[in-house]
Amino acid sequence: MIKVISVALIAGGVVLLYFGGQSFHSFANDLSRTFTGAPTNKTIWLIAGGAVATLAGIVGLTTSFGKR
Repeated sequence: MIKVISVALIAGGVVLLYFGGQSFHSFANDLSRTFTGAPTNKTIWLIAGGAVATLAGIVGLTTSFGKR
């Protein structure tokens, strides 16, 4: 059961990272970086959430192999 959740976290994290990357290269984000020097909050949350979910899934997979 933990393996299934871990794989789902990795898949969801990769999807969030993909959309965060797409958002990072959008016109609205370019304007935000031009005037404020920082990307939009949406972009930051997508990338951070994707990184955390992917890392949690990887940790869940590596620690669940010894347990049955």
